[in-house]
Amino acid sequence: MDLRSNRLQLENLASVQEHFHSRGWSDGLPIIPPTAEAVEACLEWAVLPPDHLVGMEPVRGRSVTAEKVAVNAVMAGCLPMHFPVVVTAVSAMLQPQFEVHGPTASTGGSAILVVVNGPIRSELGMVASFNALAGSDRAGTCIGRAVRLTLINLLDVRPGGIDRSTLGHPGKISYCMAEDEEGSPWPSLAAERLGLIQATDPAVDASPGRPSTTMGASAVTVLAAMAPRQIMNEWTTVPEEILDTFVAEMQANMAHYSIWAGDYAIVVAPQLRDHLAAAGWSKADVQHYVFERARIRRRDWAEVGKGAVVADKGDLEYRALNDPSDLLVIAGGGPAGGFGAVIPPWLGTKSRAVTMAIGACVNC
Repeated sequence: MDLRSNRLQLENLASVQEHFHSRGWSDGLPIIPPTAEAVEACLEWAVLPPDHLVGMEPVRGRSVTAEKVAVNAVMAGCLPMHFPVVVTAVSAMLQPQFEVHGPTASTGGSAILVVVNGPIRSELGMVASFNALAGSDRAGTCIGRAVRLTLINLLDVRPGGIDRSTLGHPGKISYCMAEDEEGSPWPSLAAERLGLIQATDPAVDASPGRPSTTMGASAVTVLAAMAPRQIMNEWTTVPEEILDTFVAEMQANMAHYSIWAGDYAIVVAPQLRDHLAAAGWSKADVQHYVFERARIRRRDWAEVGKGAVVADKGDLEYRALNDPSDLLVIAGGGPAGGFGAVIPPWLGTKSRAVTMAIGACVNC
């Protein structure tokens, strides 16, 4: 295989760490040496030649090849079987509608949230339950880190350089989760966004309308996202009241951070999902309810110390979502507790969520 990356001869693992760190090629954590053999194994698994064009960074015209992404995936600790997810996530964030330069260069401090759907989740041992948003498994942690190292080393997204984040958040190290499709009463995020048919198998679960393991393609969704804002409501089983708690957190984000509409994500854990399903609520019902209620008026800014920007426009109303489908409803989390999370977008419609099928995955 004709690899074009420069070759280094270093004495030992410790010298590798110091060499990479001193040149700003790492995120501060130890890296795995990207040997030619390890890089080739990733490319072979995904059936990609080294010079395959994964995408172009649209602002500066930077080309990103499969070989260079594989180098960073190995550094992040990825196994070859993880690489198809990594390369698809990178391709998705290089799509024009994602506008990768904006969220990665902004002072706002967003990170790239990666949501994985389809059969590849189980093949990689991804965990969608306990600690769903916080390094629950090897694959998710390494995939999320590979996306960040790709940004650092191929697009120069380093703190103080291209990355001008005032604060940032821990998702910049790794921000990757698998959706709990088997435990969800609704179509998966990818099935919804790609228009896939999600089959049911009565032999697996006789509950009406409950999907079994997704039949079809595996996929990745990327979102330029702020840190998750955890919510809790254990005092009701009424769908409207449960969703009002999510809405309140979205309204708080609009008041405290950004008033502009965009692709919000909510992660709904099993206890709250079960209440919604028992009441017969579909994902579309959830999206429409939140769409109608997640809004504030400009005068609400006066209550959080921003009265100077209200002026005579206090009655202007702002929606969190421009359309119900802008709400990404994701199933995830451990079985106990009335918990969920609101994951706000970076800056409204400046960067849109992108979902792509994985071109080469494991036993799809």
